[in-house]
Amino acid sequence: MKKVNYAVALLLAFVLGFGNPVKADEGMWLPMYIGKNYDQMKKQGFKLTPEDLYSVNKASIKDAIVSFGGFCTGEIVSKNGLILTNHHCGYEAIASNSTIENNILDNGFYAKSHQDEKPIQGLFVRFLVRMEDVTPKVMAALNGVEEKDKAAKIAEISKTISADATAGTTREADVKDVYKANQYLLFINERFNDIRLVGTPPQSIGKFGGDTDNWEWPRQTGDFSLFRVYADQNNKSATYSASNKPYTPKKSLPISIKGVKNGDFSMVYGFPGRTDRYLTSYGVQLAVEKTNPTIVKLRDIRLKAWKEEMDKSADTRLALSSNYANIANYWKYFIGQTEQLNRLKIYEVKQKQENEFTQWAASSPEYAKLMTEYNNSYSAFEPYAVHFTYLNEGLLASPWVRNVSQLGNTINSMNARKDDAAYISQLNQNLNTMVNSYQKTYNETADKKIFAQILSSFYQDVPKSQHPKFITLIAEDFWKGSADATFQNYADHLWKNSKLIEPESLRKFLGSPSIEELQNDPAYKYAMNLIPQDYVKNNFGTVYSQFQAEKNRLDNLYLKALLAKNKGALIYPDANSTMRISYGQIQDYSPKDGITYNITTTIDGMMAKYQPGDDEFDLPQSLIDAYAKRDFRQYAENGTLNVGFISNNDITGGNSGSPVLNGSGELIGIAFDGNWEAMSGDIAFDKQYKRTISVDIRFVLWCIDVLGGAKNIINEMDIRTNKLPVPKDKLIMKKTE
Repeated sequence: MKKVNYAVALLLAFVLGFGNPVKADEGMWLPMYIGKNYDQMKKQGFKLTPEDLYSVNKASIKDAIVSFGGFCTGEIVSKNGLILTNHHCGYEAIASNSTIENNILDNGFYAKSHQDEKPIQGLFVRFLVRMEDVTPKVMAALNGVEEKDKAAKIAEISKTISADATAGTTREADVKDVYKANQYLLFINERFNDIRLVGTPPQSIGKFGGDTDNWEWPRQTGDFSLFRVYADQNNKSATYSASNKPYTPKKSLPISIKGVKNGDFSMVYGFPGRTDRYLTSYGVQLAVEKTNPTIVKLRDIRLKAWKEEMDKSADTRLALSSNYANIANYWKYFIGQTEQLNRLKIYEVKQKQENEFTQWAASSPEYAKLMTEYNNSYSAFEPYAVHFTYLNEGLLASPWVRNVSQLGNTINSMNARKDDAAYISQLNQNLNTMVNSYQKTYNETADKKIFAQILSSFYQDVPKSQHPKFITLIAEDFWKGSADATFQNYADHLWKNSKLIEPESLRKFLGSPSIEELQNDPAYKYAMNLIPQDYVKNNFGTVYSQFQAEKNRLDNLYLKALLAKNKGALIYPDANSTMRISYGQIQDYSPKDGITYNITTTIDGMMAKYQPGDDEFDLPQSLIDAYAKRDFRQYAENGTLNVGFISNNDITGGNSGSPVLNGSGELIGIAFDGNWEAMSGDIAFDKQYKRTISVDIRFVLWCIDVLGGAKNIINEMDIRTNKLPVPKDKLIMKKTE
């Protein structure tokens, strides 16, 4: 790292949160600017050039990285558009293609030919074509615009910039802000919509350890799945067609089966979702005391209700498994984040930084009162924080509520354009798709229980002064001696009297919809009164929007101050679902005194955890048999098979499925998780504990090759041993009889 003077080091401490200048293993860096990090990367063991990572003019590693469905990352690993990503990223596609007769979720699946690959409706991938700094254009458009009008103006100019950049093409473009709207970047992407499932291990491998091992190390989870991008005859994006061909990418990743050792260079390339590393102490306090505990409570209600029903039948388990997995993942995340924020005393750390910042900013009229303004803004919002968390995580969590709340506008539109046959046809098609999707996961017992328990919790947890009149009337009309009994009684009433909750009843209503019948339906009355007029009258409806607008303004000023003071220093922006690179090392760690965790886990550890028939720790017979024979082939190391490894790379949600690359740009693993001791990482990076958990690529290949027998998939990858040939005089010749 280049030397920095004391003033720069001090401000970097403010920015990054732990009293030290930025380290090589911290930060999610924009590929366009990665050349600024080159000296650091080279010292760590990087052997390529910045242009090998990101280039507009020639094929580079960025051309092998895809945004997978907009929620995960994937990597191209063959010249035929083969994608590797996580099992949990492909979970919904796998589960939706599973039936009792052909249960690929439980049994696994590997296509033996392109004809066997399964089209996945609605799934897409995006390749980044290029990124461009458009800050001058956006700032010029904002010149003279009042604060209250800035958001609309930014949306307007961003739309214009994106349209100009993609004119005459089929590409997509987005303008995204970084450094809290102090810089604006244009991202131009190419989207492909014909994506097919190629392979998956049984979920007993793909999610081995379940909720118990989630966010934990040591870990032995084979979290991978395979998909393929298809294109038309001209290698261009196209909707699904049987005549489409596997896509020929600009770049695919070579694979190394050499293995890893402590201290090796490692790099993660992907699309991290959201971090909030510049969050103030006020935000930390709100998360720890209000929002996180509420989220955990509300998700726990859903998980328990679903699990009870999933345990009753295989059909229900398959139907609800994807929803359950999605909610469970971040249920445990928020538990861990709260625990680690408290353990690492992040609130106190940030308070100290903010006091130092205020001293530095004392002579600046623009920044001197910044922390006082933060305090005032959070103080005004804090009494409503639990209520707003309930709206997002609770009251709107029931799918039928979201569906029903849209029906009034839909029916009015149908009536207004009843003579437009094409419009009516498309609307009916959309409604049919909505009902079909809703029906797949509908479970009356669980859904009713969840609805009643969340409403009861709202009634008890949210201050009575904030209760909308509608909720008060429900309590009065259906009172049964306690909140739980009362809202269960109300749920029974809705399910009995509404035509809009049960899927077949809803489908029948939509066959001949009536606005009058809709408005008299009790479920519609409930949905439309979640944000009723009396909220607006007492300004409740504007509390959150005002808080967010003020927080955005303050965040912008805070980062503006830090960037101005640190010109030329390496400061990374928060993640925002745009392509990023993080780099560091394969590295062990010590979670507590007397314990040091190794960098790898093995199949021996997997077998030690094996519990026949258990929901989380069962294993397929094929793996048990191969293990008994020690059939590890070329994927073995020291007589066993590595399953996972850890590195100190900086990742977050959205990085799931990201490739982990060595210094030569070869794929060595697939990132899938963080570790428990550093779950505060989205808010505060901790160098001592922060680790990325990845599945070893050799275990992935072994599952495909040995357990799956899918030589066709193995043969299309560029697999490198990276081992020197053994000299002839050292070869042991087998004696012939």
